[in-house]
Amino acid sequence: MSPTEEASGVHCRLDELLAERGMSLAELSRLVGVSVVNLSVLKNDRARAIRYSTLSAICRALDCEVGDLLVRAD
Repeated sequence: MSPTEEASGVHCRLDELLAERGMSLAELSRLVGVSVVNLSVLKNDRARAIRYSTLSAICRALDCEVGDLLVRAD
């Protein structure tokens, strides 16, 4: 568990969802209009916050629910 997971208690499953869909971070970046750097921060559980609009765009692009992307880390 990373220090961020311990602090927030939340794990982002972006890496797993991308792998399941055969999609790259660069492709997701193009689809949602968020930089690869910012998506990487999210993917590596280093994000401190996420906008609802970004969360919605990611879920739409990955055809998933918020609960598929963000899970409790305990």
